[in-house]
Amino acid sequence: MPRIEDYALIGDTQTAALVSKTGSIDWLCVPRFDSGACFAALLGDERNGRWRIAPVDPASQVRRRYRRNTLVLETEFTTAVGRVRVIDFMPPRERTPDIVRIVEGLEGSVPMRMDLVLRFDYGSVVPWVRRDDEALHAVAGPDAVVLRTAVPTRGEDLTTVATFTIAAGQRERFVLSWHPSHEPAPQAIDPDESLEDTASWWTEWSDRCAYSGPWRDAVQQSLIVLKALTYGPTGGIVAAPTTSLPEQIGGVRNWDYRYCWLRDATFTLYALLISGHHDEATAWRDWLMRAVAGDPAKLQVMYGVAGERRLPESTVDWLAGFQQSAPVRVGNAAVAQFQLDIYGEVLDVLYQSARAGVPTRADTWDVQKVVLDFVERVWREPDEGIWEVRGPRQHFTHSKVMAWVAFDRAVKTAERLGLDGAVDRWRSTRDEIHRDVCARAVDPTRGCFTQAYGSTRLDASVLMIPLVGFLPAEDARVQATVRAIEHELLHDGFVLRYRTERVEDGLPPGEGTFLACTAWLADTYALLGRLDEAEALFERLLSVRNDVGLLAEEYDPIAKQQLGNFPQAFSHVGLVNTAFNLTPQHPAPAEERQKA
Repeated sequence: MPRIEDYALIGDTQTAALVSKTGSIDWLCVPRFDSGACFAALLGDERNGRWRIAPVDPASQVRRRYRRNTLVLETEFTTAVGRVRVIDFMPPRERTPDIVRIVEGLEGSVPMRMDLVLRFDYGSVVPWVRRDDEALHAVAGPDAVVLRTAVPTRGEDLTTVATFTIAAGQRERFVLSWHPSHEPAPQAIDPDESLEDTASWWTEWSDRCAYSGPWRDAVQQSLIVLKALTYGPTGGIVAAPTTSLPEQIGGVRNWDYRYCWLRDATFTLYALLISGHHDEATAWRDWLMRAVAGDPAKLQVMYGVAGERRLPESTVDWLAGFQQSAPVRVGNAAVAQFQLDIYGEVLDVLYQSARAGVPTRADTWDVQKVVLDFVERVWREPDEGIWEVRGPRQHFTHSKVMAWVAFDRAVKTAERLGLDGAVDRWRSTRDEIHRDVCARAVDPTRGCFTQAYGSTRLDASVLMIPLVGFLPAEDARVQATVRAIEHELLHDGFVLRYRTERVEDGLPPGEGTFLACTAWLADTYALLGRLDEAEALFERLLSVRNDVGLLAEEYDPIAKQQLGNFPQAFSHVGLVNTAFNLTPQHPAPAEERQKA
């Protein structure tokens, strides 16, 4: 049974696919992220969908890597009779996505087999397949794919199969293209030219990276992942390209992350911004303005990649889930939640964008003022918080702190840029929130910040208090919070979000450690001057990346495996920002070290 970390990502900033170490593509998201995807099986569930190209005989050794500073994946199989490489990539295109797979002989002569199992609508539909002189076509409902290859194919048990032998110096090429079924198949592309064009496209983008510290390779790889999670046509940024990969094997905390969370997008955008990628900031800002049009005060927690608002949650009961972790969910009911923190995160990233030189639009400031009016009315109300609990609303400490951030950044934006606004009132509200948090969110016995007002439970999200500039790291309450988290939430060198068995979050307990929270603790250590501990914790985070540098949302230090949707923007954002904070010439802004 494959593990989550056995997969690598390929993508074209419109589409994403996951490729296993065995040469099998087991998950593909097509441009309509709410659609059924072409390969609908969850990872490793071969009953539903896959596209595997691998040696017939088991390989004695499998090595893989990305071409430097690209998302071109190379998997090398060594067998008893030779060595072969499979090159996987998705060339950036205007509309219809392609997956290109090039099989290249390196040594000897290796028998190979291709198995293409096409299942649409999350594994529930077997498409109608036909051939013409040039390609194999599969159609069902709104989806169609076309397979082009010079290798002869045949049908076996609702599977398209090809067997061939690849000798040293030979190449065989396979191109699978998706298109709307009511439109003609896209024009054929040249796989070899596309390979060079794709590598050049990614290299040119990566070369803009402003980071030059000791972890440059790790930072570059994470930035490439974040770029791959942007949706090029609109500027939206998805949290992950997958749904329902579990936070605990066999558990029910399985969510659909193929949407644009405002929180995740702002974190991602901040990492891209400090890395020198400003075009993404402008595109996301414009996406945001379109998404919130109508009543900007009623921001949703998340949207579709084009700004879609209706994302109803349902379960796909015919899929067993990754390693029998059900249910499999499509859509996300958290879209209807009230999460106070998102307003602070949005205003903060717009402030940081302006500071970085991203041109300011007049309507952006108008929207921010309307949002501030709304937050001024509602900040005293309980909410579902950063972790989207499905239990009762609470006065979450992190949410209140981020409401403070909203007014703090608004004051700074108006003062720095000379913009109009109720600055005195915003300053007064900011100070009121600060007093409220300090009075109601501190455990009187331990002197630390807790998850919610009146609670004694801990939550790693309060590590953001010094990172956003709410209080200095040297404050006694912050230091007490760090000690309490070290004692209760630090698990074998990684940080839990909170103790699920002690919190009423509406779900059964059980999940892995949260990798972004681990990065936050490293950042806090750095602010406290505990640089050796910060670097050691960061190196521990780096050590759990898979062989091609990818991170899921969580990690199980006992089973030593990644958990949750994959790859996860939140985790890679933490990696990028912590690398900047631990590199002297690249610290985040001293006054607002948010998401750093």
